[in-house]
Amino acid sequence: MADYDNKDTDLEKEIAEEGQIEAVREEEDSKEAERGEDSEKKEPKEPKKEYEDVCFICRRPESKTGKMFKLPNNITVCNDCMHKTMDTVSQFDYQGLLNNPSFGQDMGKGFPNISFVNIADLQGEGGIPNKQRLKKKKAKEKEEGQPVLNIRDIPAPHKIKASLDEYVVGQEHAKKAISVAVYNHYKRVATNTMDEIEIEKSNMLMIGPTGCGKTYLVKTLARLLDVPLAIADATSLTEAGYIGDDIESVVSKLLAAADNDVEKAERGIIFIDEIDKIAKKKNNNSRDVSGESVQQGMLKLLEGAEIEVPVGANSKNAMVPLATINTRNILFICGGAFPDLELIIKERLTKQSSMGFNGQLKDRFDKEKNLIARVTVEDIRKFGMIPEFIGRLPIIFTLQGLTKEMMVKILKELKNAILKQYQKLLELDEVKLDFTDEALEAIAEKALERETGARALRSIIEEFMLDIMYEIPKDDNIGRVTITREYIEGTGGPIIDIRSSTAANPDDVKALPGTPEGLS
Repeated sequence: MADYDNKDTDLEKEIAEEGQIEAVREEEDSKEAERGEDSEKKEPKEPKKEYEDVCFICRRPESKTGKMFKLPNNITVCNDCMHKTMDTVSQFDYQGLLNNPSFGQDMGKGFPNISFVNIADLQGEGGIPNKQRLKKKKAKEKEEGQPVLNIRDIPAPHKIKASLDEYVVGQEHAKKAISVAVYNHYKRVATNTMDEIEIEKSNMLMIGPTGCGKTYLVKTLARLLDVPLAIADATSLTEAGYIGDDIESVVSKLLAAADNDVEKAERGIIFIDEIDKIAKKKNNNSRDVSGESVQQGMLKLLEGAEIEVPVGANSKNAMVPLATINTRNILFICGGAFPDLELIIKERLTKQSSMGFNGQLKDRFDKEKNLIARVTVEDIRKFGMIPEFIGRLPIIFTLQGLTKEMMVKILKELKNAILKQYQKLLELDEVKLDFTDEALEAIAEKALERETGARALRSIIEEFMLDIMYEIPKDDNIGRVTITREYIEGTGGPIIDIRSSTAANPDDVKALPGTPEGLS
């Protein structure tokens, strides 16, 4: 019995010792875990990079090449370029070069005509500026089937037009057309699909004389919708491989306006101005690299396709990274003055004989001011635009030339009117600027004579305000300047009023009998 009691006590001691050892081990594990947590807290987390890494050799972004090799000075090289480099290096006979006796002599002299560049001194990470880098795509929290935009955030057509009315005078039909087209386009982008019925794009073509507000309409529209806008000029576009901007450069400008964010750029607006300059050249036997060829190259952009776009450049080359952008949801608005289009319209309208009961006189449409509103697709095709290009611009509307009454409204009634700008300038000198109604009419008449639209208004006012803005800072007593018709026509001078010296009404002004030297 005593032996059994001793064995029991020995077992109890062993069990107690094992329990103590396990407790010690648990304490040590908990301490190590606490140390690990403390070290994780102390270690600073690497900041998330906003832009993708770009291969220093082939300039392809990380989204296309996959993981890259990290080298000193923030240089990254893709897997393909690294393997090609290593293969090239491995084929070189270094041992034979080192055994060459002339090599040691040349090393002592240095390398002739060779200079080294420190890549760390170059702009951007790894010598590549951020304007040539793409932003990293955000993780998609929503499912792919859900809309990108909320349809309730899109302003209704009447609200869009009301905002355009504050900045653009007249052009009622054009503002209605562009408001409805933009509203329908972004409804299409927001819903993505509607009962499995795919809604096509509603690209637009604006036709109107110079200075009637084509570009201003689009700028105001983009500011209202808060979407990226790119304004491109068709005159610099050429066929791929020739001197000039590639056709894809118009999308590259939109990507730059979206801060290199591909997803944001794919919902933007591109306005291509001077579209009439890429019309087919008549009686031209040589290759038309800046006319019909550009129209053919733009077909895939207008239709909607995935295209390779140079990032931060106007043409594709080996030193510029490329990004893939889908133009399916990009709204294209083309605009142009189309000179001599009225002659084509008049020729079509006067085809009918001038004799008989239904005859029409040849000079019937000579005095019609808004003849361009009668334009048809046939007229645009005769001007030099190919049918495939016109077919991808389903909405065609015209802007009428500015009249005298519209010019006066542009001067004083708009939110950013020209007169308000000059009044603000003189307010900084504590001088009040007034224009008589007759003076505004005289300015509008002179602007109509120049035939450059609203752009002529500023040049005319600058011409007559030069002497006034030069003389006013000389005399602190001048309180008000009134521009009259006589001053605009050159038969008189402006009315200059001085401030009253009485303490009761210091802002009152008195008319001077004459005008200062230089203002008459």
